[in-house]
Amino acid sequence: MVIVDQHAAHERLVYEELKEQAATRSVAAQALLIPEIVTLPAGGAEALLEIAEELAGAGLSLEPFGPDTVAVRETPAILGHVDAAGLLRDIWDELEGTGGDALKARIDAVLSRMACHGSVRSGRQMQPQEMNALLRKMEATPLSGQCNHGRPTYVKLRLQDIERLFGRT
Repeated sequence: MVIVDQHAAHERLVYEELKEQAATRSVAAQALLIPEIVTLPAGGAEALLEIAEELAGAGLSLEPFGPDTVAVRETPAILGHVDAAGLLRDIWDELEGTGGDALKARIDAVLSRMACHGSVRSGRQMQPQEMNALLRKMEATPLSGQCNHGRPTYVKLRLQDIERLFGRT
């Protein structure tokens, strides 16, 4: 029996796809009809605007909008509908925690956060076709056995494991 953590598995798949697209600067972006205005903690907007070009390469387009405020004009299409304010705050938290790390590592961390925001939520009822598609993509994706945070995306229970659970060893 194989038990899959649908959020962790989907997060890894989205992350790998975002990384591949970002490497070629071809992350498809979805323009927002009405830009989302986001106010960040002191220094947050400035820090994000410093790497605005790299974020744009990852499908996230920002513009200055005032003190500690940015306007989000585009988000990565692969994420679908996204809470831009939550995403930016999460990215800011990640950047603040990485300090002076190399830009590539920082962008990978940003892509990981984006993937988390755009992934199937744990506990959501998936249709059989969705489950099958997720499993087929996992088979074709390197590193799909663990999520971006290092947790397993699935566990295998052998018959003897199940028998042991019922005291039949």
